[in-house]
Parts: sequence; structure tokens; C-alpha cells
Amino acid sequence: MTAPRRLLLVNGPNLNLLGVREPEVYGTETLADVERIAGDAAAARGFEVRAVQSNHEGVLLDAIHEARTDCAGIVINPGGLTHTSVVLRDALSGVSLPVAEVHISDVMKREEFRHHSYVADVAVVHVIGEGVRGYATAVTRLIAVITGQTDN
Repeated sequence: MTAPRRLLLVNGPNLNLLGVREPEVYGTETLADVERIAGDAAAARGFEVRAVQSNHEGVLLDAIHEARTDCAGIVINPGGLTHTSVVLRDALSGVSLPVAEVHISDVMKREEFRHHSYVADVAVVHVIGEGVRGYATAVTRLIAVITGQTDN
């Protein structure tokens, strides 16, 4: 059996409001734009993306658990759950898939409570502060890890 050529793209709470929520921080591009950017970056490398966004932690956990059956890796912007959710971190660790953590804003230049990420130690790729274009970077770098190509 061949390895899956699919990534799970996970966007956490409040990311459904991209384009209208704090555009000075997050920009004016929408969640649909994010999903298109990630999908295009994956397609250029022969992968596809299944996207999920939820404001409910359990929905995200279920999607992460399901990914172990048909995905090669996970790209995640956990939103505020980055700083609070041990169970999200445990789900990512538990599925044994490579993870790329992405944040639109530079969380290290924001409020101090945003400086800690529960996801950081399970992620093999970190893309912070590149705006929504960071999703393409995260996808590209994660696929390089998955395929063993490090010349990206």
C-alpha cells in the first residue's frame, strides 16, 4: 500500500472570523483564502488537503484522530488552544503524524500569555508571523519532511 498523499489542515477557534476579526493583526484574507493557499501549495507537490475548522475542541480532536487513517501529516493553527490545550497536544502526539504549527501573527511579539505553545514540542515545523502565506510555507516544509526532501 502506498503512503497517503493528503494533509489534514486544522484551524482552531475564531479562525472562521478571518477577514473580519482584528484585520490589523490577522489581515483581510478569509478562511477560504487560507484553505485555497494551503491546497494550492499541497497540489503543487502532489498532495491534497482536507480542511477542518471548529470552535469546538472535541471536533478538532476527532478530526486529528481520524487523520491517522488517511493522512501523511497535519498542518495546524490551533488559535487560542495553542496556549491552553494539553488535550490537543496529546491528540497530535498520539496519532504519530508529523505536525506543522502555523500562526498568522508573530505570537512572540504579542501578549505574554501567547508566548507558550503546547503544540511546539510535538511539531516538526513551525511557521510564525508570515500572515496567511505562512500556510503555504508550512505545507511546503511539512511535505519536505514527509518525503525526505530537505532542499526546499
